[in-house]
Amino acid sequence: MFKQLFLITACAAAISTYANADEEQYDYITTPDATQVADLLDDDKDGVINARDLCTGTPRNSQVDNDGCGEIIELEEKLGLHILFPNDSSEIEPLFKNQIEQMSRFLKEFPKTSIEIQGYASKVGKAEYNLNLSKRRALEVERALEQNGIASNRITIVGFGATNLEAQGDDEVSHAQNRKVVASVIGHKGSVKEEWTIFTKKAK
Repeated sequence: MFKQLFLITACAAAISTYANADEEQYDYITTPDATQVADLLDDDKDGVINARDLCTGTPRNSQVDNDGCGEIIELEEKLGLHILFPNDSSEIEPLFKNQIEQMSRFLKEFPKTSIEIQGYASKVGKAEYNLNLSKRRALEVERALEQNGIASNRITIVGFGATNLEAQGDDEVSHAQNRKVVASVIGHKGSVKEEWTIFTKKAK
């Protein structure tokens, strides 16, 4: 019994001595508040934190690189006008109104694109008269585009008269082919390549 009591007393003394020694050697230090310097948020939800994101407005579901920038795929589309006119006339026939509407929609889809309208005339008549006639034809197409919402500063007109003829013959068919207004527009725009997910559908 005496032996057990001695062991208990010795253990208690050892614990007390260790605790006192611990208190003497180590002072309590308050845990410092963490200051977050980098912006760890991801506002555009592309998987790259704001602190590293060089392209903060990336569209949702874009395939991005380590800087948070998507791969741009350049798209190019082309549309033309080819409007024929009766002899000695600058009036646009109803048959060609659909071309005007299509071109107007195209120019609205590609707002940075401009258009050059080229007017022509057949070689029947005097050169000076044909030159003015070709300009009037181009002007009529310009007005039609403006009526469809296209700004005038995006449109340029050129009259070629009876030069640069499409058909060189002296027959009525050749003359009819040369009484025209033509234009060709190329529109460019880019889209961001989308990332693959388990919901992506494979093109058939």
